[in-house]
Amino acid sequence: MRVTSVRYSSSRIVVFSGIPSKKNSYRTNSGKYYVTVKIDPEALPLEPAIGQYWSIKGIRQIENMEIGDYVMQQHTYQSPEYVECILPETGEQLIQFIAKEKAFKGIGESKARALWELLGINFHATLKNDTPDSRASLKSVLNDDAINALIDGYSKYKNLAYCNWMSGLKIPASVQQRLLKYHTEHSIDALKKNPYLLIGFGMNFTDVDAISRELHGSILSDDRRLSAALELSIRKEIEKGHTYTLQADLRPYLIKLLKDNELVTKAFQVGYSHAQYLLNHETGTYHPTAQLLMESVIAKRLKGLASQKTLDYQCSSSAYLCAARELPYELTKKQIEAVTASLDNAVSCITGGAGTGKTTVLRTALRAYHTMGYEIHAVALSGRAAMRLHESIGFRTSTIAKFLRDQPIDSDEGKHLLVIDEASMIDLPTMYRIVTHIHPGVKIIFSGDPDQLPPIGCGKVLADIVESKSITNTLLDIVKRQEGATGIPEYSKLVNQGKVPRQLTTGSIFFHETSKQNIARVCCELYQYCPENSRVVAPTKVLVAEINKLTQEVLNSGGSRLEFEINGEKFYQNLRLNDSILFTKNHYDKGIQNGSLGVLTSVESSGEVYGEVTLDTGDKIEVTQPVLDCMELGYAITLHKAQGSQFPRIIVALQKSTIVDRAWLYTALTRAESEIHIVGTEIDFRAITQAPSHSNRRNSYLVELLKEKIG
Repeated sequence: MRVTSVRYSSSRIVVFSGIPSKKNSYRTNSGKYYVTVKIDPEALPLEPAIGQYWSIKGIRQIENMEIGDYVMQQHTYQSPEYVECILPETGEQLIQFIAKEKAFKGIGESKARALWELLGINFHATLKNDTPDSRASLKSVLNDDAINALIDGYSKYKNLAYCNWMSGLKIPASVQQRLLKYHTEHSIDALKKNPYLLIGFGMNFTDVDAISRELHGSILSDDRRLSAALELSIRKEIEKGHTYTLQADLRPYLIKLLKDNELVTKAFQVGYSHAQYLLNHETGTYHPTAQLLMESVIAKRLKGLASQKTLDYQCSSSAYLCAARELPYELTKKQIEAVTASLDNAVSCITGGAGTGKTTVLRTALRAYHTMGYEIHAVALSGRAAMRLHESIGFRTSTIAKFLRDQPIDSDEGKHLLVIDEASMIDLPTMYRIVTHIHPGVKIIFSGDPDQLPPIGCGKVLADIVESKSITNTLLDIVKRQEGATGIPEYSKLVNQGKVPRQLTTGSIFFHETSKQNIARVCCELYQYCPENSRVVAPTKVLVAEINKLTQEVLNSGGSRLEFEINGEKFYQNLRLNDSILFTKNHYDKGIQNGSLGVLTSVESSGEVYGEVTLDTGDKIEVTQPVLDCMELGYAITLHKAQGSQFPRIIVALQKSTIVDRAWLYTALTRAESEIHIVGTEIDFRAITQAPSHSNRRNSYLVELLKEKIG
């Protein structure tokens, strides 16, 4: 078939239609028919586009469709068993393909025809390799811009043979693209040599075993398979947050994969010989090579900063006095100590819970640094946290993702200070990227609360820094901010210490005794009292979805639905005008990040724009197809989406589970600015508060490396 329209495209499904490229492709009672394919994009070798040629095999459903004044048959393939994108077979098809495919920008039908007349059967051989000779042969019919467009466009399709071959092995499209990026035209040879390399690109062990059987007639039983099994087992431990592990923890994974104790023992030997890990013989711990490298680099950089000479005392004292004079109040003794420590050390930490004055200390220290001529780079992990940091300190801020996309900081060009706020959220890979993005002379201030939830990724950088005692840290532990006598800082501090507050309802904290089956309903009811200032925080995506569904039905069931039309066919999302919206992916070019929140303020469709979302920053975002694909209801969100942000009124859906521990509850409570509603049972609240937190029980070697003396 030749594609004539791409009717819908999202991360979940692609719908495209076309007409058979050959007459009598299959018998039909009607001469007028077209083909529609509905398929998971992961099953496609590349994104469908108008003008492409596809071969489709599978079960089809036939139905009559009214098209204007006549009826056409639609032959629909739902998740076909085989799809293959093919380059056109004849000269005329190739001419039309180049003229209509947007990848070949600026080459119309006349130029495409002249190109075919020039090259003929040598077309593919000429374009396969971008050489001076091949470019010279095209100059008689194309200018330089058109030649660039032709070669760039063709490069998009020259991997088709590889993609189609991999699709035949049921290798997902995302894996194919990563594999081709790494192994290029050698991808097929690499796979034939070792199918288990697919483990490193995200495929599971069972599926790769099946591919091995397809390619070699049986499952490989040598080092290639054993090494992959060990890699996968180590990755499971890293996904739990560990940066090193024990053989006793790895063995169950390996037994499950290899089902043979002798093979398990051999896998450890293979992994050691291939340097997949380093074994600490004194402790018996297994350190994945990549994680150990990152920890070593971070430790060396931080210890190097810690050993630097302090700033000029007279200069820093003068700058501090200047900054302190601007404050409308006097700092406490502990706050003065924190400011002084950050000025006297090239790397330092300011830690403490909610209401202890971290922001005041940070603002004062940064003004002193600014007075001394330092350029301030202030970052946070989430967009909301970066926005709140800017409001607090008055300096320009950015997300860590944006900071890492900008030019690296070279300390030889002026004096620089990097401030990392909400540092408890920083995982090992992110910290590694940060320290390798800045000159070793750039000074660093960490600010955060190590008792909050650890990062989603592996490691626990801030907690390790504090525990090591090798980096200057000032702990602010006296609650200064009363928030109009809300009692929130004091309440959350008790929970963090494992103490159940004498009264579960006190000040601006309200406890609602609720059975597990009614938590979603009660959260929904509480949200209705003050929707403009509220956010529900829940532990699981399932509970979040249930609360969102109930809240939308109660508050906004009559809102106009977000509907849109693509190539004449209507689609809709269950998002309505004035719904609270959460974005689940990063689209930096459009001004949104994973975790951005807003309100759907328009559902008027115009061309490729289907509506508008107004973010809580005030920015307006056009709803296009890529944006729509990452929009969800946002009345309720998971705690990980809320971490780094604060809301006036928080409703905590407290449901005992493996996810919820003391650190989870403490972090949820500290998201509130002025009012908290806790929904659950007192029995669960007491059990969660009194049990030791398990969320920071991560194996992390960074703390040991930081403790080691330099040299």
